[in-house]
Amino acid sequence: MHISVKILSNKTHMRYSVRRLVMVANSVLLAEYPDLEVEIQELKTEQEIFKYTYVMTAPGLVINEKLVYATWIPSKEQVLGWMREAIEETRPIQAAENYPEN
Repeated sequence: MHISVKILSNKTHMRYSVRRLVMVANSVLLAEYPDLEVEIQELKTEQEIFKYTYVMTAPGLVINEKLVYATWIPSKEQVLGWMREAIEETRPIQAAENYPEN
């Protein structure tokens, strides 16, 4: 099971704060989903960030190419919820890939 997380901000301290929350959420989720793989990217330039949002004053968080947050630094519970939602959205697709078509 794989989810992609992108942290958007041109400010290092904001990316760091969000990354720590993502890492804590990842640790919690690994206990529930041992096969979970989380790819974390940090997008720092306006050009990269503007693909998802035009908000530059706060960090953004993109999970599986869906902008879930671009207001301020989210709470751990919010990050956990968004990551769980992404896992649940990918589970039926990944389960179907394991079965051959008739």
